[in-house]
Amino acid sequence: MGRARRVGRTLRALAAAYPDAHCELDFTTPLELAVATVLSAQTTDVRVNEVTPALFARYRTAVDYAQAERTELEELIRPTGFYRNKTSSLIGLGQAVVDRFDGELPATLEDLVTLPGIGRKTANVVLGNAFGVPGITVDTHFGRLVRRWGWTTEEDPVKVEHAVGELVPKRDWTIVSHEVIFHGRRVCHARKPACGVCTLAADCPSFGDGPTDPEKAAALVKGPERDHLLTLAGFGVLRPDEPDTGA
Repeated sequence: MGRARRVGRTLRALAAAYPDAHCELDFTTPLELAVATVLSAQTTDVRVNEVTPALFARYRTAVDYAQAERTELEELIRPTGFYRNKTSSLIGLGQAVVDRFDGELPATLEDLVTLPGIGRKTANVVLGNAFGVPGITVDTHFGRLVRRWGWTTEEDPVKVEHAVGELVPKRDWTIVSHEVIFHGRRVCHARKPACGVCTLAADCPSFGDGPTDPEKAAALVKGPERDHLLTLAGFGVLRPDEPDTGA
């Protein structure tokens, strides 16, 4: 019961901290999101979003990927890294969708994970954000934070997903995934979390892993919500003449 109350308070704090939490990959169709998520491996969403406008203009359907000329596709996605492996995944993805699903990306976890380049994490991203099916996305940020919060001790992503799924209402799985990932990117960093200005601190058993002094912690906060997060923490905002050292 104590953990359930603590989880509930953390969920409310996350919702207050990130009212605009969302998928940070740009897409307009389920296929585009699947492709963008494949490209996001070992790189940033920002880098993927720089590449995908030209990519999506050139390749609009699963057939386009299935019939792609490898060298051309490699050059378009080269900036995302590991472009040869990703090219193989995208061509294979297109072929599988055409051959087995009549050219339409399937909308179930069971089918999505059979596609080249689509693991359980990617499938949950697509389900939650393109199809409206609740899913928990366990990336490195998510796993790190829920372990820090004592929600689970599991390391395996699937076990983490199931453990958190028992603590969070199913209807909230997708938005909570975004909120946790936002918090991991902006405040609860891997090496030096901004503990001293974290609005989740009261319910965090790992408080103190990072600097607890508000001045030092504030310098670590990143992202467009920085002023909002510092205000929530009671720290205030930067004066116009102060440098944003955490951005």
